[in-house]
Amino acid sequence: MENSKAARLQNQVALVTGASSGIGQGIAIRMAQDGAQVVINYNSDEEGAQETLKQIEAAGGKGFIVEADVSKEDQVNKMFSQAKEAFGSVDILVNNAGIQKDANFLEMTLAEWQKVIDINLTGPFLCARAAAQEFVAQGIRKDVSKAAGKIIFVSSVHDIIPWAGHVNYATSKGGVAMMMKTLAQELAPKQIRVNSISPGAIKTAINKEEWDSKEGEQQMLSQIPYGRIGEPDDIARVASWLASDEADYMTGATLYVDGGMTLYPSFAE
Repeated sequence: MENSKAARLQNQVALVTGASSGIGQGIAIRMAQDGAQVVINYNSDEEGAQETLKQIEAAGGKGFIVEADVSKEDQVNKMFSQAKEAFGSVDILVNNAGIQKDANFLEMTLAEWQKVIDINLTGPFLCARAAAQEFVAQGIRKDVSKAAGKIIFVSSVHDIIPWAGHVNYATSKGGVAMMMKTLAQELAPKQIRVNSISPGAIKTAINKEEWDSKEGEQQMLSQIPYGRIGEPDDIARVASWLASDEADYMTGATLYVDGGMTLYPSFAE
């Protein structure tokens, strides 16, 4: 681990949902590099979770893999119990797990709508509730953090940008934005910080067909004033900082890490 950063999350336990690929994998690895012990959640991609663990251990960190569908209450509760058994506590929750099931609104099925809402909105609710209950029970661990606990939602620029053909996804992210603010308001007196990160275009498997071709890459870049497509570590570095005491006075905030996508680039000229 990098000595200059090891103290940032030293002796803390971070639970990262959807940590088997993409942004979640990047956050899990970065938090481990910054000193945290990491609970690596996955639902179907065990091989990806093993790769996350391999990279954490290669950096000198500690990780523990837990399979759970975040939309299932019993599985979420079991996941937090397993995390406590493995590492003794949970100090940070990163609500990252999410899916897309795209369809035009007129053809979208109830099943396509419900699955995305279940994973992207109900899942973060269940995980945040379990984490907050744990934070209140354990109180402030003054030797590791100024806060009793930290919850970070990984949302999307589509919590404020409409996205035709993705009404289920955009609605779920809009819901996450208000859930985060409401939880931040309610939990602040208990010294629990709640914030969101809203990524723009990031190179992950979910959008590989777009950025992997020259035409698709140029189309994506036309919406990014800063001139490059993001990498998972662009989000991971922000998440690790946001979970640290360096951001202790922040709660109820959404950080848009998007290269300027939310600046309405079509209006630039």
